[in-house]
Amino acid sequence: MTMDFNMYVQDIVNQARQEMEAAGYEQLQTPEEVDAAFKRPGTTLVMINSVCGCAGGIARPAATHAIHHDNRPTHLTTVFAGQDKEATAYARMLFGEDHLPSSPSFVLLKDGEVVGEVGRHEIEGHDPMSVVANLQSQFMEFCEEV
Repeated sequence: MTMDFNMYVQDIVNQARQEMEAAGYEQLQTPEEVDAAFKRPGTTLVMINSVCGCAGGIARPAATHAIHHDNRPTHLTTVFAGQDKEATAYARMLFGEDHLPSSPSFVLLKDGEVVGEVGRHEIEGHDPMSVVANLQSQFMEFCEEV
């Protein structure tokens, strides 16, 4: 019996993409899509997705629940590290030199400028609700009430 590893991983990737899309996040799969999304006025939450366990067990559930708040980002987007490599690299370049590239992670933009981040070190080993609280505190500071 042989197992096609790529097919197995693709199933995980498809499920991870579907989870984010079902929550209302826009997939950014090319540098051009990243560029257009980051130029939008208002606030944009960027979730850097991954196939790791902390993405599936902590970051994606936090991304889904955090947006149920009075103050929330105008735009919800996601890039997929390890899958949409050029889009992810371009997003990380736009985040600037102070950005520590990690996945999963979150970056909050306001009018295209980084105003907040939640890195992997604030996700891995934490429970989803602590990540939700971290994101929502940034929403309170930088996002408008809906």
